[in-house]
Amino acid sequence: MEGRRASALLHRIASLVPEDSSHPAQVALRTYALCLSLSVVPSLIPFITSPKKHSKTALRRVLAREFGLGGFAFSVTLALGGGSLIRELWQALDVLGPDADSPATAAALRLRAWISGLKLSSAHKTFVSNVISSSAGLLLLQAGRSRSKNSVSPSKEPSASRTLDLTLLLLVRAVDAAVQSFVAKKSGSRRESDAVHSGRRPQTATERLASSLKRESMRMQIDSLVFWACSARIMWCFFYEPQKLPRSYVKWINTLAGLDPRLLEALRVIRAKKWSYRTGSPSHSHLLTTYAQDLGHPAAWGDPSILPAYGGAQADKVWKELGLTTRAGVGGLPCQIVHGGVGSSLGLQHSCTANSGLRGAKVLLEAIAIYLPVQFLPVILTRPKSLLYPGRVLESLLGALRSATFLATFVTSYWYSVCLTRSLVFARLFPFISHDFWDSPYGCVMAGCLVCGSSIWIENGRRRGEMALYVLPRAVRACLPDAWVRSGNFGVRMAERLTFVLSLSSLLTAASHHPHALRGLSRWGLRFVLRGPTVVFWQKTDPSATKPAETQPEISISKQEN
Repeated sequence: MEGRRASALLHRIASLVPEDSSHPAQVALRTYALCLSLSVVPSLIPFITSPKKHSKTALRRVLAREFGLGGFAFSVTLALGGGSLIRELWQALDVLGPDADSPATAAALRLRAWISGLKLSSAHKTFVSNVISSSAGLLLLQAGRSRSKNSVSPSKEPSASRTLDLTLLLLVRAVDAAVQSFVAKKSGSRRESDAVHSGRRPQTATERLASSLKRESMRMQIDSLVFWACSARIMWCFFYEPQKLPRSYVKWINTLAGLDPRLLEALRVIRAKKWSYRTGSPSHSHLLTTYAQDLGHPAAWGDPSILPAYGGAQADKVWKELGLTTRAGVGGLPCQIVHGGVGSSLGLQHSCTANSGLRGAKVLLEAIAIYLPVQFLPVILTRPKSLLYPGRVLESLLGALRSATFLATFVTSYWYSVCLTRSLVFARLFPFISHDFWDSPYGCVMAGCLVCGSSIWIENGRRRGEMALYVLPRAVRACLPDAWVRSGNFGVRMAERLTFVLSLSSLLTAASHHPHALRGLSRWGLRFVLRGPTVVFWQKTDPSATKPAETQPEISISKQEN
């Protein structure tokens, strides 16, 4: 009996939810469920993995934060679902009939007449609706984050906004949507849908293929350029301003680089002009002398007051006194110290080529172990029968090998660029330039940062876009003045709020009216939220059979690109 009552109650609750997948109630439910999974699950991982280290009070505080009105899930639901509700009310206002006996209706008609005078298009109305709801959602989210921060750590020290990362993520995705729309227009991909709307002759198959190839070429060039610039900035900040990067970034790069902390510290004191080959470093000379001893070399090999500042004959004289025969013609720190002992078991610790190659080979093997599951797990879960075909298996293997090669080339090219600059080529061509420059932020380190990102050309064209969008928010954050961001003054708060609201509103408007401008996670996430699980890869029937004729070109583009 109780089971039947519970079933009847669930059926009654389900009947209250409109069947229309784009109804504001369904939009709000999907948004809340998706955001709750994104916020609660990561917050509970520490309690699951190390339950003894966290108290029940901390667990209750986390749950109260995430399920509260100021939590991430409710705030984002207000921002997205609220915009859908406002747009629904706006549509009801557009079809409202005259009723002179109702004061409310009369006021609504006056409001409609005023709005009609603004001559707003459907996209403009959607944008305004989302601006209103996004503003309310952001204010609620920031208030909740502020309360959470004060309850955990009531410190008055200035810190960056806790919603800054989300704001930059939305900004990057919104700018990408504008760029993709521009690319589609320039390549001619938009002409097909424009021709359908205007009644002009649609493109032929040859013209569609040519415009599609042109669009993909433009996209790959832009994505590659963005990734190259972002990786250069992030790598430079790793060496000199790691506080501007997330701890996960710093830890991951340090794992790949395999640098001793003392060598990193030496680079930073060189930048601060507290460690010099020309003037020595009384307060920091021990940094690399102890490091040299730990590697099995004389302490003098790491002493800046002894090492030659310039190349040429004078450098050779110093190297002869130090018993070093592998650095003729150049000064600065010996390669054996910079390489950190890589290749020592083979007697190749002095070889720049061996150092770069061995590091790259190590990363290649580790990356293959990571990328193989990434390539095969989705296939096993979604299309296991395709593993019966050797061609599909080979395609997945080559995909994993290609991604691993990209990462290995990234590391190898960085190290070899450093050695080319300070030891093999440039320092030899210009021996009169001090190694205070070659080992400075604008010498070998800058050369490595500028070169390593070019390895993105090895990666699959479709993956370049997501990789560029992944690193771009952090690169933007690394370019902002840290003192300004952490000041938390009125100008910073207003700049972030304006950026957040305009970016999110633009993305939601694009998802409703220009879905061709979105790609990757932006396309899937927003279309899932706004249109329900009957679109994109959830679609089981032909969308053209149920959608109006005017939306068919956009859906066909979506299916082709996904």
